[in-house]
Amino acid sequence: MKTRYSSFYFLLFSLVVGLAACRVGRNYERPPVALPQQFGNVAPSDSSIAEMEWKRFFTDAALQQLIDKAVTGNYDLQLAAKRVESAQAYLKQAKVAWLPAFNATASASTNFPSKNSFNGLNLSVNNLGDHIEDFNLGVGMSWEIDIWGKIRRQKEAALATYLQSYEGAHAVQTGLVAAVATSYFNLLMLDNQLSIARRNLSLSDTIVKMIRLQKAAGEVTELGVQQAISQQQTAELLVPQLEQGIAIQENALRILTGELPSTITRSSKLADFQVTDSLPTGIPASMISRRPDVRASEMGLVAANAQVGVAQGSMYPTLTITGSGGVNAFKASTWFNLPASLFGTVAGGLAQPIFQRRQLKTQLEVAKIQREQAVITFKQSALNAIGEVSDALVKLDKVKVQQEIAQRQVNTSQLAVQQAQMLFRSGLANYLEVITAQSRSLQAELAQADIDRQRLSAMVDLYRSLGGGWK
Repeated sequence: MKTRYSSFYFLLFSLVVGLAACRVGRNYERPPVALPQQFGNVAPSDSSIAEMEWKRFFTDAALQQLIDKAVTGNYDLQLAAKRVESAQAYLKQAKVAWLPAFNATASASTNFPSKNSFNGLNLSVNNLGDHIEDFNLGVGMSWEIDIWGKIRRQKEAALATYLQSYEGAHAVQTGLVAAVATSYFNLLMLDNQLSIARRNLSLSDTIVKMIRLQKAAGEVTELGVQQAISQQQTAELLVPQLEQGIAIQENALRILTGELPSTITRSSKLADFQVTDSLPTGIPASMISRRPDVRASEMGLVAANAQVGVAQGSMYPTLTITGSGGVNAFKASTWFNLPASLFGTVAGGLAQPIFQRRQLKTQLEVAKIQREQAVITFKQSALNAIGEVSDALVKLDKVKVQQEIAQRQVNTSQLAVQQAQMLFRSGLANYLEVITAQSRSLQAELAQADIDRQRLSAMVDLYRSLGGGWK
């Protein structure tokens, strides 16, 4: 008899072990992604500016203070953090999914059966009264044995979802840091343009006075005076427009930091910032592994791959062990008489889905389709990341050329204004040449300020597109 039971247990154990080896789903492997060896014409390097903390990359004190406030006070980033906490709670649940579940129950009931019923007749025959009492206190247990690895795949999916939300929060921060830096440089550009407008307004006032003197001497007509005043009003009109833009930009920056709209204290000027020609980018393969949004999309792929295993495991038999135990009595006075009132049951069951109206098969098919969608999303995010880096590098290169041209244009236009004024005083140039030279000088200086801001923004775009800003 002992030998027969030993053989049975051995066969049962061998069956469980054999079934446990048949894991559902397949382990994740990163799909092949076509990546270039380098970014455009930039030679690959071992380091990348994305590895720098944002406090080292942006050294301006006012900008650092704004970014620091944004990282702690921005509402989009706070929402991302809450999504991480939510995913973490589901991960904690998935980690203990393989443990048995326990439920405590306590019940008391009284039944008054019909005297003409079988229970009623038995009560009368045995002199047990006219009612039946039942008192129960116990603990029930249910334990699903993870034969096919379905629970393990659920844990894998929960972990990937948590990491996806974690990387998603980093992606929000990289975008936030870049937005604050870009807005700050835009604010400095507006400051610079306002200074240019006011300087040109002062110059226009000088030209108007000079032409009025020429009119008093009979050398020009009233038309010349009116055109000079019109040019002065053009510069004057820029001042409130730029002041409006500055106030709106300051409010936008305050909102990014989670604060009420207000002014922003700053002492730096646009000319204080220079973009170095050597900004190491690393290699594309490293960027894919570093950039948070690409990593988030890959974690989404890992979760989708695990969900295929979960859906596949739902189609296989489920082995469940149940048990219960406690105290039970038909009289309250003997409810806790131990050990007479003790009871216990243990059972095991194997359930195989047969016909579920195609629900399980549909779940598996949809899970596979969603995995294919996640593969496409991952490849698309990697391609977009490469494109953004390439675009930022092109901007840096071409805006540098524009800077050089704009600087020469400003020098030329300023020299033209000086020469036009000298020739006008000498009677060798008319007032239109003076006004035209001043107008061109104003536009050249405003354009130069915008180009300087564009190169700084391109630097920020490169830093963000490479995955910098979340450290």
